[in-house]
Amino acid sequence: MDDVIEIDVLTSLARIAAADWDACACPEAADGGRPFDPFTTHRFLKALEDSGSVGPGTGWEPRHLIARKNGDVIAVAPLYAKGHSQGEYIFDFSWAHAYENAGGRYYPKLQIAVPFTPATGRRFLTRPGAEADGMAALVQGAVKLAADNRLSSLHVTFCTEAEALAGEAMGLMRRTSQQFHWQNQGYADFDAFLASLSSRKRKVIRKERQRANEFGGTIHELTGDQIEPEHWDAFWQFYQDTGSRKWGTPYLTREFFDIAQETLRDDILLVICERDGLPVAGALNMIGREVLYGRYWGCIEHHDCLHFEACYYRAIDYAIRQGLARVEAGAQGEHKLARGYLPAECHSLHWIAEPGFARAVESFLKQERAAVEEDIEVLTAYGPFRRDQIEEQD
Repeated sequence: MDDVIEIDVLTSLARIAAADWDACACPEAADGGRPFDPFTTHRFLKALEDSGSVGPGTGWEPRHLIARKNGDVIAVAPLYAKGHSQGEYIFDFSWAHAYENAGGRYYPKLQIAVPFTPATGRRFLTRPGAEADGMAALVQGAVKLAADNRLSSLHVTFCTEAEALAGEAMGLMRRTSQQFHWQNQGYADFDAFLASLSSRKRKVIRKERQRANEFGGTIHELTGDQIEPEHWDAFWQFYQDTGSRKWGTPYLTREFFDIAQETLRDDILLVICERDGLPVAGALNMIGREVLYGRYWGCIEHHDCLHFEACYYRAIDYAIRQGLARVEAGAQGEHKLARGYLPAECHSLHWIAEPGFARAVESFLKQERAAVEEDIEVLTAYGPFRRDQIEEQD
């Protein structure tokens, strides 16, 4: 008889030891190295909770799943009860509108995700050797939690392609969307990357970098102990400016950045632009073992092309120097295409309780997948790379 796997639901990461969570989320970091995904670590998700960025009043209520076999934690998933569809980046606003117009109650729903983070990574976090059993237990546990509480739906956003296919085989609906990633083709330096572009695009990027670096100040790249508490005072101003324009209210609290200084600064690359000794703009990146993740940008002064330099070109330069495989520059933005970021598929999984509505969504998702695939093919053809370089990347 197989050992029984038990599922617990935790309303706070404080109720599970960091070592138990990270043994599932980032076993590769047990030797002190970087995790593949900095966002699913215990320290990052707990920073969101401890800072009040998620929790009561935010629409992101922690309901983390823990799977145990013989008392040992074998799998975990960052799960939230959502009171809205904000901060997800694979959006279902139209589904919610249709569901409620038909007389249903769409919220709350369940979401397996990293809040406010459009970055692909494992969402069903399992210890090595427990991948199949662990994921199956987490999927069954999440669906049962939704069904038992008469919730409309369960969503798993920015999961890996392997998880998407496995989840589809378990009866979940698979969705495909896209964002823009820069791929490192073994470039020796930034000039080698430029050499892979068409002549016209190469000239444009050189001019943009020149204009940006002539803004009248200095650009600093800081990580680890190079980051000081006063840098977060400046970045908070930048973040508030961007957050108020994009979302109305910034998702992260000021306290998150104080906690980041204590527990996350080794995972962070902070680009700070100073003029006359004062910070005027900045970009925050998270560093994974193989990927640099661009997350936030903001400024209190506008300077031509400084956004492109701080967010995109400095990220590429850093990734090349560090031997990283990829830069993920966040959600949306076809303007990234001209700067060497090509379209890439993103994946999500969905379960909807009402059978008729689920059938309608599944039909839509099939059509959407075909449209996304075609869109990626067209956009890639319009990318900045020389024809021979596109063939090599394919």
